[in-house]
Formats: sequence, structure tokens, C-alpha cells
Amino acid sequence: MIIWLMLLARSAASAQPPQLETGSFPAFWTTGGPDCRHVPDWQVHAYNPDFYILRQSGCTNYEKPFLYLIFGHGRALLVDTGASPANTAAFVGTLPARHGALPLVVAHSHGHADHVSGDAAFQKMEGVTFVPATAEAGQKAFSIPQWPEESGSIDLGGRVIDVIPIPGHQAAHVAYYDRRTGILLTGDHLYPGRLYVADFPAYLASTQRLVQFTATRPVAHILGCHIEQSATPYADYPAGTKYQPQEHTLELGRAHLLELLAGLEALHGTPARVRFRDFTIWPK
Repeated sequence: MIIWLMLLARSAASAQPPQLETGSFPAFWTTGGPDCRHVPDWQVHAYNPDFYILRQSGCTNYEKPFLYLIFGHGRALLVDTGASPANTAAFVGTLPARHGALPLVVAHSHGHADHVSGDAAFQKMEGVTFVPATAEAGQKAFSIPQWPEESGSIDLGGRVIDVIPIPGHQAAHVAYYDRRTGILLTGDHLYPGRLYVADFPAYLASTQRLVQFTATRPVAHILGCHIEQSATPYADYPAGTKYQPQEHTLELGRAHLLELLAGLEALHGTPARVRFRDFTIWPK
């Protein structure tokens, strides 16, 4: 009996997920008002000292995209460059230099205008490795053997970020999984809002791939690039809204990913608009 209990305890210990770095979210995110004279272009929040979340103000662009800046020991990764007009490069240069002058990799969630409008300034900067928002560039930069069926990665120095191709919203779309925090960045594929589906079969396959990827990895949070949903279930803010005083939280969980997959599969290959509590499947 003692031996059996020891083996059981050992098995339970080996099944424990790895210890993740924790962090926090702000009490609220700045949107765009009600008086734009007092709203800065950017809100920056340190989830923890090595993982920054940036939000562009609705006073500059109603899309109000979120960007992510992740630090390793050897370099940093910026995901997306913002919507027009974007002064992203100048703003990133003002952030605290506690990490020293690390080389910067600038990559993207996907290639839509509200995520690439700050590209030009970064392309002119020294010490920046720039990855264009194309499937070909992403496959090469992140060593993805076969697009989109297989995943790649980038090592920032003591911090590996997995890169998972997820076309369907846009052909070059990828997700990023940070092994140190357990955060999955899903871009415009999954967030609290209107999930625009351009290629339904590809979007379904990408969602299945994300579910399979996360089945064997701890997911602390799923973070997308927008908030369009209000704090009221099933209700969103209309497209073009700058000021969202009662908006949904940014963070979702793996349960939302499973809910999305179930909703897509229930359509049996026929795209349709379906509202859920925290997001809407929205074929285009």
C-alpha cells in the first residue's frame, strides 16, 4: 500500500503543469474619450516586468488595437505596429530601458491595415529585425516546416515563443504562445468581439489546430488584438465606436476557444452569423 501511494504521488507530481510567470491586468483600458483632449495616444501596461501590453487610443483610430512587447534575455519581440496614424516606433522608444538596449524583432499577428500601419518607421530603424506580414516571411522567420499545418518558434534568449499559423481571418495570420506566462496571443482570430471569417474552411482548421496545440500546454490567458464586446453579455459596440466606457475584459480563456470550435463545427460547413456571450462568429 505504501509503495502504491508513493507511485501515485509521483505520478500526480509529474502531471503538474510547469510553473508559469504570473501578471496582472489594469482595472480598465483607455478607449477614446469622452474628451479626446485628455486621452494619450497610447496606454501601456506591464502584465509583468517582461511582458508589456500596449493599446492604441480610439482618439487616433477607432480600431483601438492591442500590441504586445515581450522581452527575453537576448532580444525583444513586438507583435504588430498599430493602426493609422501610428507613431508606434517613437512610442516604443520611450518605454523604460530596464532591459537595456536589446535588439528588437518586429512581427505581426496578420496583415490587415490596423496592425501594420507603423511598419515603415521600424523598417528604417537600426537594430530591428523586421518580419513582413506575409505567410512566406513568417514561415521563414519562425522556421515553420510546413504552412499552415506545422508550428515554428522564436527564441528571445531564455524565452521561447511558439508561432502557430492560423489563416482564415487573413492568409498570413499567426498566433503566439509564450511558454513563460502561458499566454496565447490570437490576434483577430479570437477576442471579445466580432470574429470576422474570410475563409471558413481555413478558419475552422486553424481553430482545430489551436485546440490541439493547447490540449497539452497550460493556457493562463488568451489575448486578442481588440475589444468590441461590451460588459453586457451578447452585446457589442458598433463598428467605428471610439469610446467604450463599459467594455468587456481583454482576457479570455481556453473555454472560449473550445466554445468557438463547437460553434464553428455546429454550422456544418455553412457560414452563418452566430452570437455567443463573449464574441460573435461573423462570416464576411
